[in-house]
Amino acid sequence: MNTTDTNKQRDQKRQAALMLLEKTGITRSNYAPPYLRLIWRMGFDVAPPHFAQFWQNALFSGSFYTVGWGLLMYFFVWSKVSIAPILMLNSSIIAGFLFGLTLACYYAYGKRKHGLPSWQDFKPDTLS
Repeated sequence: MNTTDTNKQRDQKRQAALMLLEKTGITRSNYAPPYLRLIWRMGFDVAPPHFAQFWQNALFSGSFYTVGWGLLMYFFVWSKVSIAPILMLNSSIIAGFLFGLTLACYYAYGKRKHGLPSWQDFKPDTLS
């Protein structure tokens, strides 16, 4: 099997998962957030968050939040006051950790509520 076939299968699996998520009534911005759509366009194979493992959601969303929140806080608050760089870094990491943990719990709840399988167990050809 060549790379093109593998990419096609990956895209078909993702599209089937997105269709299933749409049928549950979950909003698109929730099951396919903008940062994730960007990552998919860049060619990375990342499962939709409702199918991903808890730790993956926590790490992925926490990392994005750590960087984004840290930069916003730096440019709008921290650059105007005297604050130690280690405190900035620690605050960003703690905020990202808490956000990632909260979002992972939210996606785990949605996964359980809608009876969704893990990404490894999801078989698009079994959908009717």
